[in-house]
Amino acid sequence: MLIGELSRRTGASARSLRYYEAQGLLRAPRGPNGYRAYDEEAVATVARIRALLGAGLSTEVIRQVLPCARDDRAGFDWCAELREILDGELAEMDERIAALRRSRGALAGLLPRP
Repeated sequence: MLIGELSRRTGASARSLRYYEAQGLLRAPRGPNGYRAYDEEAVATVARIRALLGAGLSTEVIRQVLPCARDDRAGFDWCAELREILDGELAEMDERIAALRRSRGALAGLLPRP
């Protein structure tokens, strides 16, 4: 399928699809005319990429975990060895959230009470 059809089927813009390809997340061989030719698996791959981006993962982390991400009715079925990477990402997110809460509290403390 061409990029326009993949865009329509996934809701991702053509620009996003080209970005995913540039980041090594999505692969599409080129036809004789130079156009990208996506297979059916690309639809599921784009859905996974978008879900992982929505979860706050960077494209660098997604590139590491995507080969082992398989859809499952409960969410994702991960390769066991990638659990450590995802646990580390979750811990970093928790640290950023705690830092934001501290900053928010400090800022709120600077404001006069009504």
